Amino acid sequence: MTDYISTDIAGGVATITMLREDVHNAFDDVMIAQLIAAFNGAIANDDARIIVLRSTGKNFSAGADLNWMRSMAKKNYQENIDDAGELANLMKTIATSPKPTMALVQGAAFGGAVGLVACCDIAIATERASFCLSEVKIGLIPAVISPYVVAAMGQRQAQRYFLTAERFKADKASEFGLVHEVCADGELDTAAAPVIASLLGNSPAAMTAAKELIGFVRFDHIDSTIIDGTSERIAAIRVSTEGQEGLSSFLEKRAPNWLLADK
Repeated sequence: MTDYISTDIAGGVATITMLREDVHNAFDDVMIAQLIAAFNGAIANDDARIIVLRSTGKNFSAGADLNWMRSMAKKNYQENIDDAGELANLMKTIATSPKPTMALVQGAAFGGAVGLVACCDIAIATERASFCLSEVKIGLIPAVISPYVVAAMGQRQAQRYFLTAERFKADKASEFGLVHEVCADGELDTAAAPVIASLLGNSPAAMTAAKELIGFVRFDHIDSTIIDGTSERIAAIRVSTEGQEGLSSFLEKRAPNWLLADK
């Protein structure tokens, strides 16, 4: 099986790197499975005190892989639930990691990649990074990532960007709370270094307890009801008439039939 990611552990830091720069680090079922395994491995490894998620190439991640999307369009409702459940599992694995997590973002972070950023405890992006919750453009919804994205950027901003699928830059993402810090292009490592040093200077047990505390006081716990419900919602819309039309038009590079004709 092709390795779509690499994991390096040094100095207390587990760095998980997405390697599919030829497709802008788009993810499919294989990459999702590898990311889950990598995060679980880092969580279980006593040499890793914190976990950093990053990618090679120009873009952090373009979201779902085109071939994976093509295969999803052909699956039935139950198969889509199972498929969405794996992405939901990845998001929960990152979000509930007992060890601090950090996302380093360059270039584009689209669709499900916004969920990856939102699931991490800390996010740093370059000034040219851009984000887009693009699902409604192709007749879908950002279902399984929604609990994490809404928690990160707030309901009010989510109401706009879930609906418009507008692209927004790193400064806006920082203003919304999706990312904590914006740095110059090429300076991700420099910007991350003092934050990593701070984390490594803290009690591992206390940081785990602090993460558990945040989960305890939040009013919207991510439980099986939310995970099952979001998986069911994306499965239902994928097999719906407009979901099928949206995916087909996107893959066929044509306009979807819901666009208003010019008068």
